[in-house]
Amino acid sequence: MSHSPILAPVVALVAWSCVMLVWLYATRLPAMRQAGISLKGRVGTRGSSLDGVVPDRVQWVSHNYNHLMEQPTIFYAVALAAALMGRGDGLNLWLAWAYVALRVLHSLVQATTNRVLYRGRLFLLSSMVLLALTTNVLIGAIG
Repeated sequence: MSHSPILAPVVALVAWSCVMLVWLYATRLPAMRQAGISLKGRVGTRGSSLDGVVPDRVQWVSHNYNHLMEQPTIFYAVALAAALMGRGDGLNLWLAWAYVALRVLHSLVQATTNRVLYRGRLFLLSSMVLLALTTNVLIGAIG
C-alpha cells in the first residue's frame, strides 16, 4: 500500500511533540518536587499556574509544548488535505519539511535560551512557510 510522502513530516512533527512532552515531564515534575508542590489533592489547576512558582526554564518547555498544540494543527490539516488530494510531493513536501524543521528549531530556542528575537524570527519564518504551503494546496484544490 502506498501513501503520500507528505505524511512523513506530519508524523515527524507529532514525534517531536512527543519529545517535548517527555522533556516537559522530565523537567516539571522534579521542579515541582523541589518547590514542595504535591500533585496529591490538587484540583483544577493548570500548567500556567506554575509560572513564577517553578523556574522559568522549566516553564519554557511547557509553554513550547502548548505552542506545538496550536499553530501546527493548521499544518496537520493542510498536509492531510494535500495527501488526500494527491498533492503531497514536490514543492508541498519541501515546504512541509521546512515547516517541521523551523518548528523544531523554534522549540529548541524557546526551551533552552528563550531569546524572543530568535524565537520570533523562527515563528515568522515557519508561519510564512505554512502560508505558502496552504496557498499551494488551495490552488490545487480550486484549480
